[in-house]
Amino acid sequence: MNTQYSTPLPNDLIAVWISVFERQKAFGEHAFNQLSDEQFFAILAPGLNSCAIIANHLAGNMTSRFTDFLTTDGEKPDRDRDREFDPPASHTPEERAKIMQRWEQGWGVLMGTLNGLTIDDIGKTVTIRSVPHPVHAAVARQLDHYSFHIGQINIIARQLVGTDNWQWFTLAPGGTKAFNAKLMGG
Repeated sequence: MNTQYSTPLPNDLIAVWISVFERQKAFGEHAFNQLSDEQFFAILAPGLNSCAIIANHLAGNMTSRFTDFLTTDGEKPDRDRDREFDPPASHTPEERAKIMQRWEQGWGVLMGTLNGLTIDDIGKTVTIRSVPHPVHAAVARQLDHYSFHIGQINIIARQLVGTDNWQWFTLAPGGTKAFNAKLMGG
């Protein structure tokens, strides 16, 4: 017997998405803020990307996926994804500022779109490269994608800064027991 269970979507689903995306943005920026300009552009080994390249790629992806999210394909005709992975021509503070401005614009498009969604929009279908996705699946896909790259940024940054100098966004290793005791009143 094939029984299908259906539960209503929680009313705070969009707010939860926004909260998780905001945390990912903060996690990435925490890493960026620990890097010198030289480190921001550093490529640790052939075939890898710098934090600058990853930030540029994420910005391009967010702008493409979330501009006119409900009405147009998420892969915009004017996006040049391959170019997002080209190392910047210069490694200057001005180039870093330009990438970070693009980063902010991408996050602004994403957050503007999420803030404009309603619970009724969750049942709609959007396309990404002509492939239909339910809205909830499209958002989950992007959350997964962005979290992967934010993790890369943090690994690269920590290698460049060094573990001894790294300022932890979350609990530092060895700090869980004391944190839990404080949190749980023990």
